[in-house]
Parts: sequence; C-alpha cells; structure tokens
Amino acid sequence: MEALIPVINKLQDVFNTVGADAIQLPQIIVLGTQSSGKSSVIESLVGRSFLPRGPGIVTRRPLVLQLVYSPKDSKEHRSAEEVLRHQNTEATTWNPITQLSHSIFSKGTINLEEWGKFLHTKDKVYTDFEAIRQEIERETDRMAGSNKGICPEPISLKIYSTTVVNLTLVDLPGITKIPIGDQPEDIENQIRNLIIKYISNPNSIILAVTAANTDMATSEAIKMAKEVDTDGRRTLAVVTKLDLMDAGTDAIDILCGRVIPVKLGIIGVVNRSQQDIIDKKTISDALKDEATYLQRKYPTIATRNGTPYLAKTLNRLLMHHIRDCLPELKVRVNVMISQFQSLLNSYGDDVSDKSQTLLQIITKFASAYCSTIEGTARNIETTELCGGARICYIFHETFGRTLDSIHPLVGLTRMDILTAIRNATGPRPALFVPEVSFELLVKRQIRRLEDPSLRCVELVHEEMQRIVQHCGTEVQQEMLRFPRLHQRIVDVVTQLLRTRLPATNSMVENLVAIELAYINTKHPDFHREAALVSGLLKSTDGLIDENSPIFRQKTPRATPSPHVAAITDGHENKSPNNSDSPATPQMNGTPENKVLTPQKPVNLLPEVPSQTSRKLSDREQHDCDVIGGRSENTTVLNAYSKTNDVITMMHLNQMGDLVERLIKSYFYIVRKSIQDSVPKAVMHFLVNYVKDNLQSELVTHLYKSDQAESLLNESEHIAQRRKEAADMLKALQRAGQIISEIRETHMW
Repeated sequence: MEALIPVINKLQDVFNTVGADAIQLPQIIVLGTQSSGKSSVIESLVGRSFLPRGPGIVTRRPLVLQLVYSPKDSKEHRSAEEVLRHQNTEATTWNPITQLSHSIFSKGTINLEEWGKFLHTKDKVYTDFEAIRQEIERETDRMAGSNKGICPEPISLKIYSTTVVNLTLVDLPGITKIPIGDQPEDIENQIRNLIIKYISNPNSIILAVTAANTDMATSEAIKMAKEVDTDGRRTLAVVTKLDLMDAGTDAIDILCGRVIPVKLGIIGVVNRSQQDIIDKKTISDALKDEATYLQRKYPTIATRNGTPYLAKTLNRLLMHHIRDCLPELKVRVNVMISQFQSLLNSYGDDVSDKSQTLLQIITKFASAYCSTIEGTARNIETTELCGGARICYIFHETFGRTLDSIHPLVGLTRMDILTAIRNATGPRPALFVPEVSFELLVKRQIRRLEDPSLRCVELVHEEMQRIVQHCGTEVQQEMLRFPRLHQRIVDVVTQLLRTRLPATNSMVENLVAIELAYINTKHPDFHREAALVSGLLKSTDGLIDENSPIFRQKTPRATPSPHVAAITDGHENKSPNNSDSPATPQMNGTPENKVLTPQKPVNLLPEVPSQTSRKLSDREQHDCDVIGGRSENTTVLNAYSKTNDVITMMHLNQMGDLVERLIKSYFYIVRKSIQDSVPKAVMHFLVNYVKDNLQSELVTHLYKSDQAESLLNESEHIAQRRKEAADMLKALQRAGQIISEIRETHMW
C-alpha cells in the first residue's frame, strides 16, 4: 500500500501542469491560525528548515508539498544526468576548465541524501534548503505582491529524501482576524474562502493545528474543520507548543480527547522556539528534545505523540484514504476523459484544406436547417417548439384560431344591411333580395381575411429566420468557431427569405382576391342556402291578410312616439270608445268594415333607431296635400299609411334576416377555403422553396476561393479552448494510465 501515495503524487504532478481542480485528489490540508506552529510541524515532518519565517502572515500562497521517500538504492527518482545547481554562486572567478569538468563529471541526484524540485522551475534541482526558502519567497512575491496580500495559486514543491515518509501536504495561509499594515480590508474573508475551498474536498484529510497554550474550545481550526466535516471522519488534530503551557497545567485531557473528541485522534508535538531557530538548532536535535520532554511529562502516552508518530499516522491515514477513494477516482477520470474528448471533437480539428472545410460546413448547415424544419434533427428541442413544429403551430393554432374568431357579421349592423338593400333597388321598392347588395356585403366581410393571412406569412418568415439559431449543436459549434462565416451564412439565409417574402405575400393576397373576384352562388355548399330564398320570399306573400290581427284589432288612440312619430293631419281623433269611423280603403281587393285606428309601431330593430315612420316635414306634407288633396278623411288615410309602413318594415326585416343568413353561409365557405389554401401557399412559395434552394444559395455566395481564407479565420477564444481541452484530455489520459498501473496487491 506504500505505492499508493507516489501514485497520487504523480497524479498531482499531471494535473498541476494544466492547472485544473476538476479531479479532487486525496491530500492532507494543514489548517491553523497564525503563529499556531503549522510551519514548524511541516518542517519537523521534512526534517529540514525551509519555510519562510517572520512576523505576521508569511505563508501567502498555498504550498503543495510532496514528500517522497527515495532510498539510495532506488533508481526511480534518482538520475545520473547532469543538473546544474545554480545555488552555488559564491565563486568570485570563473574558470572554464572547472566549469567544464563540473558540467561533465557531476553525478546529478544519484548520490544525494535529499533535494527539492519546484514545478515552475521544471527540472531544476535544489540541494540547499535555504535556496528553497528564497525561491518560495520570490514566487510568492511574484504572484501575491509584496503588500502581505494572498494569492490562491499554489506553489508545488517536491522533496525527495531518505528520511521522510510518503506524504502530500498542503500548507495554507494562517487564519487571521484583523488586517495589519497594508493588507486588504477583507483579508479575513479571502483567507477563509481559500481554506474552505481546500478543506471542502471530500477526498482530503484535515490536519487542524492548535497551540496548547490557548483554549481548545476557541480553536478556529477545529471550528472550520467541523463546518465541512460534521462527523469528524477526516479530521486529525495536532496540539503544538506543549512545552509552553502554564506551570501547573498539562494537556493530558486534551490529548486523550476528553475536552473535544476528534475521531482520527489528537497528537501533541513540541516545536522549536524562536530562540532555537535563532540559535540554528537542528530539527534532529529538536526531535530528540521532544521525545525527552514527552517521556518526562506524559510518560503514559508518549508513544502516541510526537512528530515521528504524527508522520507515521499521517502516512497511514493517507494510504487508507487513498485506497478508499481510488475506485471512485478511477471512475471520475474515465468519465472526464469521455467528456473532454467530446468537447475537443466539438471544437474541431485545425483547418488544413479551407475550401473543403468551407464546403463541409455549408453542407452540414443546410442539412441541419432542413432537418430542423422536417423534425428529423438528432438533437430535438424539449423546452419550446421550433422549426417545423412551430410552423405547424402557426398554421393550425395561431392562424386557424384567428380565422375562427372572425364573426361573419363583424362590423356589419342591421341598418347597414337594410341600407344596402334599399340602395341596391334604387327608386323601386325592394320586392326580392337584390344580388348586388349581397355581393357588396359579403365581399366586405371576405376582405377581413386578408390581414390574418398576411400575418401568418410574417410569423412563418420569422420562425424560419430563427431556425438559424436552432439548427443543431454541431453546427452551432462551427458557427462559434468561425464567427465571420456564421455572419455571412445568416446574411445569405436572411436575403433568401427576404426575396421570397414578396412572392408569398402576393400569392396570399391573390387567394383573397380570387375569392372576391367571383361570388359563386352555385357553390355546392352554398346552393342549399340559396334554394331557401324563394321559399322564404313566398312566405312574405301572406304576411298581411284579412285575418291579420293588425286589421282586426281595435287600438286606442296613439300618442306620438319620440322614436316613431304618427303621421297625422293635425286634427283630433275620435274617442277610443267611439266605434263609428270612416271606412278604410280596400286592401288586397278585400273590403274591411272595421275602423283601423292609429297604433304605436312595433320596434323590429332594437339596435338601430327606426326612421321609416316619422313626422313629415312642411315640404313633404305640402307634397302630400298637392298629390292627394285635402280630405276630411285624413285620419283614415294616415292610419292606412301607417299600416303600409309596418308591412314594409316587416318585409325589409325579413329580407335582412335572409341576407345575414346568406352572408354567414358564404363567409364560412370562403373562410374554410382560405384556412386551407394559405398554409399550402406559404409552404410552396416560402418553406419548400428555401429548403430546396438553401444549399445552392450558400454555395453560390460563399464557396469562393478568395473568401475561404477570410471566412475560416478562427475565433481566438475557440482556439484557446481547444488548446485547454487538448491539454486536459492529455492529462486525464496520463492519469488514467497511472491509475491503471495499480494492482490489487498494492492496495492491501
């Protein structure tokens, strides 16, 4: 199982080259407040002093530290090749013979006890740990500046040694509360967010460092660890500075977990003091003093505390943790390989033959456009209707329902119908239904179908323009890859649709004009209604006969109505109770012996004020007097005139009902025809024409040798994304290869 940690180190190296955090690798995250002893713990694990020191915040970038155990007989990490060690720059003179012999006969790392390598310096080997410290400070200042700010970009350092255990540690900036100097005001939030990002990794082990001379219950490190690891399954606590506790107190309760229990345990260590660092006390001497102190102060638990025990515990925990995470990690890598392979394919390959590529893109776009209209596209939209489905919806839902909502008599009143009938007969009274008035009125209603039909063409045109944005994922990737080509394709499609719009509108207008050109009263569906005309007209012959109540009814004297005034000669009528009245003239050749008295006319048109019976003007009254003469029987003549008015109104009203019925019947026939023929015209003149001619139009306008170079200029961000995807895919494939090398025997 010792081989598992080097595997994770290799994976860490692979993904560090692409700067990706997509794979959450098992690692140990060192967490603690400023001056809690984090750096001292890490240096004790390494056995060397190499981390920056100083007041305030010193660790300002995450340090990914890989400890690799490399015995001298191991050939895996050692090399006999020459590696110039640039740290030795103290020579005052340059001797070419010495330099040449140094270059040729240096033995590289084959005989070194320990050395370090940074990821950002490639293969440069550091044997002087003071130079490692200086490089950490330089790299920190380069990215984070010199104003004590922090930077989330990690520094990767790998230390090979014959004395370390295999570990992967991440040293994070110490938790702080108050900004000092020229630190940003939100330094606390920046550090907190950075720490949360690392410890939220479910594959990480949290090493919470707390000083023994502070109250364990106030530990910020333990608190933050509990926020992301509520059950404590991956948290290990380290108590530092055991030798600095107040006299008379000890940490036995803390180390035994009686104060705050931690599942993975609590380990106490003794760090070097600042005076020890000043005196350059070696870490090996510090480890001996630590063991002595633990034997003297905590003899019963000395074997379960101290830096050596901490190193072994971390090694064991990390190995078991890697073993548990490895199956899921392998699945994750394989899934991401598939995802990035698809992503890289979507970006396409580098263009070699631009003419051929241009023709392929044009053909692919035309095919995807037609497939979207026909509904045979591979990627069917599920959130909204588009393409052919949307056109079908426009035809049968939008356009169809709009026509159905148009009433045959909308905007046409009864007075309009009666006026048209009278105007069509000229000076002759209306005896039959005039065809001229029917045609005039029905054409007026048919014209109302033109605007919805033209609006239907407009909606289909808009949808076909919108299909350019919904014609397949593969084509969309090509469009994003070549923005100039995309714009030119849109221009060609727009122009093609624009050229077909006048022809389509003209055809739709002609469909309505055709219906207006000839009112076919012999239409099979209309013939039944027309046949009823004669029957309805015959029924008006007996409208007023001798048995009609209007002749038999004796009515009281009527007062002039404000709406329909009685026509009188200005003389008073006799009392209603007086039955003696002058005889009325004969009607239909039948004498009537009963006296007909004036009666208030029946209002047959409640919506339209009746103007057929009104008080005559002085000139009209004079005309009547001249033509008919003054008679003493004026009252009887007025009553007779009133009766004729009622009969005329009833006859006109009957014809009005008949005309309304005929208009409705014929309008429904035309509406049905328009509802069927307009979609067909749109499909033929617009949709099908564009489908059949789109590719030829694109080839004609775009497939030119002088334009291929400019049209296929790739977008910069697409080229960058392809490079990133290719690098990530290469890293994932390498990671998959590394994981596949692990055997079952390595995991036990």
